[in-house]
Amino acid sequence: MQDEVIDLIPRKVDLMNKDNIVLIDIRTDIEFKQTGIIKNSHKLTFFDIYGNYDLDDWMKKFEELVTNKNQTFILICAHANRTRTVGNYLISLGYKNCAHLHGGIAQWIDERRETVFN
Repeated sequence: MQDEVIDLIPRKVDLMNKDNIVLIDIRTDIEFKQTGIIKNSHKLTFFDIYGNYDLDDWMKKFEELVTNKNQTFILICAHANRTRTVGNYLISLGYKNCAHLHGGIAQWIDERRETVFN
């Protein structure tokens, strides 16, 4: 069983995105507006700007995207700190293929990879 979030470098995430992998961006609306999102990402804010969250509501929306605990998904945030916290929680619930974008969207942008605004 997986015991920690898998770190994926931007190049690997870019390749996996072409295979219709589920990408979940957990940042805030303010952050989406500042940097855009990776194409095909689902915006699913976890922590608000004050660090608060509604776990039940978030899990309900998450379970619409990740429909079984064996499905592979990739979490995205600004610098890969929030995604490690959220990913480790999901692993504790039995999700087996939890990854996150190493370095977050900041690393993605540093590598001059494309984001979209929508």
